[in-house]
Amino acid sequence: MQAKAVVFTAPNTVEYRSVTCPDPGPRDVVVRVTHSWISNGTEGSFLRGERIAGDTPYRPGDPWPFPIVAGYQKIGIVEWVGSEIADLQVGETVFTALGKVDEMFAPWGGQVSPSISARDQIWKLPSGVDPLAYAGLVLTQVGYNCGIRAPMAIGDNTLVIGDGMVGQWAAQTLAWRGANVVLLGRHADRLQKFAQGPLRHPVNTRQDQWLEIVQGLCPHGVQILVDTVGSISTIEQLMPLMRRYGHIVSAGFYGVNDSLALQPLRNRELSVDTVSGWSKERMDATLNLLAAGHLQTLPLITHHFPVREAAAAWALIHTKDQAALGVILDW
Repeated sequence: MQAKAVVFTAPNTVEYRSVTCPDPGPRDVVVRVTHSWISNGTEGSFLRGERIAGDTPYRPGDPWPFPIVAGYQKIGIVEWVGSEIADLQVGETVFTALGKVDEMFAPWGGQVSPSISARDQIWKLPSGVDPLAYAGLVLTQVGYNCGIRAPMAIGDNTLVIGDGMVGQWAAQTLAWRGANVVLLGRHADRLQKFAQGPLRHPVNTRQDQWLEIVQGLCPHGVQILVDTVGSISTIEQLMPLMRRYGHIVSAGFYGVNDSLALQPLRNRELSVDTVSGWSKERMDATLNLLAAGHLQTLPLITHHFPVREAAAAWALIHTKDQAALGVILDW
C-alpha cells in the first residue's frame, strides 16, 4: 500500500515523499490524516541523529537512524476498519499514534497518511472540543506524566524547568493538582501562556537574580522539581531548594551526558522519578483532562504548515527565526 509521509532521510534533511506500508490486517485501522503535531524536542533529536529509538541515544558504532518516518501523533478520519474490530466506525474522528511502514529504519512512524495503525494506537475523540486540541496527545501525556508522577499535597511548592510544550503541560497538571507552580523558562512569549495567578508563577531565567525570585516564591522548600529540558546543571543549581524527601522528575533527553551525582540526593533523601513514553492509562487520563478543559493545548499552537512544506516547518523550529512552539502540519 502506498502513502505519503514526512521522512528524515539524513541528518537535518526532511522530505515529503511516498512510502510503502504493509497492507492492513484484521486488527488494523486505516486513518486518513488531517493534522499532525510536531514534537520539536524528540523529533528534532532524531533529525539530528542524536537518538535511535525512544530514549536511546546514538553512540558511535550504532546503525545510522535513517531514513525514518517522523513523529508519533496525529488526528484523522477512519477510512477502513479490520474485521476483528467492533468498536470503531468508518467516518469517526480519532487520534492515532504510530502507523506501520516498510523499508525504513523503524517499521513505524507518525506523520504518514493514510496511516495503517493497530487498534491499540487509536483513541476516539469526544465531541464538544475542537479535534485539533488532541493532535499532540502523546506529548500532552508526557507533560501529564511529569505532573502526576510524584506525591504532593495541595499548596506544595513545585518547579518546572522549561517553557516548551512538555513544560507547559507539566505545569498545567501540577496546577490542576493544587500545587504552587513556578515555571522556569527563557522565552517571554511562552511564559505568558502559563497565565500568572495566585499559584502560577512564570519566571524568566534570563533576568537577573532569577534564583532569588524562585527562593522568594518557595520559602518553605520545593517538593517537586521537574526537568523537561535535559539540564543536569540546572537540576544541581536548584537542588539546594528541595525539601527533605522531595522528588526530582526527569523527563529531558540528556543523550550520553546523563550523570547525576547521588550523594547530593542522599543528603536530602531525594527521590528521582524518570518518565518516558506513554501508556494507555495515561493517554486515557490525558484525553479526559483535555475534554474537561483542565489541560490546554490550542493556545500553544503558533504555526501551521501544509505538510508539503514540512522542511520549512523544521527550518523554522531549527533556526528559531520566529517564536515557534506548537507547530502543526496540515494534511
